[in-house]
Amino acid sequence: MLEHDLELTESEMHLYSRQILLDGWDIEAQEKLKLANVLIVGCGGIGCTTAELLARAGVGKISLIDADTIEISNLQRQIAYVAQDVGFYKSEILAKRLQTINPFIQVESYTSKLDENNAQALIAQQDLVLDGCDNFTTRYLVNHICTQLHIPLISASAIGFQGQLFMVDGDSACYECLFPKAQQHNESLRCADSGVLATTPNVMASLQAHHALLYLGLAKTPLKQKLMLWDGLTMKQRILAFEKDRDCTNCQASHTANAD
Repeated sequence: MLEHDLELTESEMHLYSRQILLDGWDIEAQEKLKLANVLIVGCGGIGCTTAELLARAGVGKISLIDADTIEISNLQRQIAYVAQDVGFYKSEILAKRLQTINPFIQVESYTSKLDENNAQALIAQQDLVLDGCDNFTTRYLVNHICTQLHIPLISASAIGFQGQLFMVDGDSACYECLFPKAQQHNESLRCADSGVLATTPNVMASLQAHHALLYLGLAKTPLKQKLMLWDGLTMKQRILAFEKDRDCTNCQASHTANAD
């Protein structure tokens, strides 16, 4: 948790007044947001929208990591960016936007790729990690470090007209339990190769941000060990429960590391 004043200032009270008025959400929940550290992995179609929603809601510190620069094709769905931003790093442009939107929060940006050299140090500082990246290698790495350090993870993905969302928390089933690494070798399943409707990642980002707020403010985990499947063509949503895989190499490795 962040080390600064717990109490909301008068200006913050005005800014977040519509949330504080909610039945079931009060000043205490809002103060929990203010003290939270959140890492967003990937500042593309999902990450940039999730980040903006959390900034507006009052999450105290948001860290952004993405090594990509903005391309013209991103503007179709990545709502934080405009034509003048093309060529600049996504994480830096997004950080400036968030700070402009909410001057009461802290924002850090990293223009490097999340990899084995920096993942543990970055993730260890967080209260929650939100994964919105577009490749399996990074997803498995984030899952591994979060499981090892017992840092909650909410992972969202979107492609075409479909999206997925689920949560890993504590000793729950992990990403690799659900999607064994041996079965996920096709890195071409990305928006750049398969296409995506402009709205799909933004729907999933809104759901991811919503779940993050429920967790940070109210300690609710509605999608822990559950996979949400959203179909944008039929406008149908399904939630499937899944169990921990006893043969999951990631869970076994994390259990061994924690035992040591």
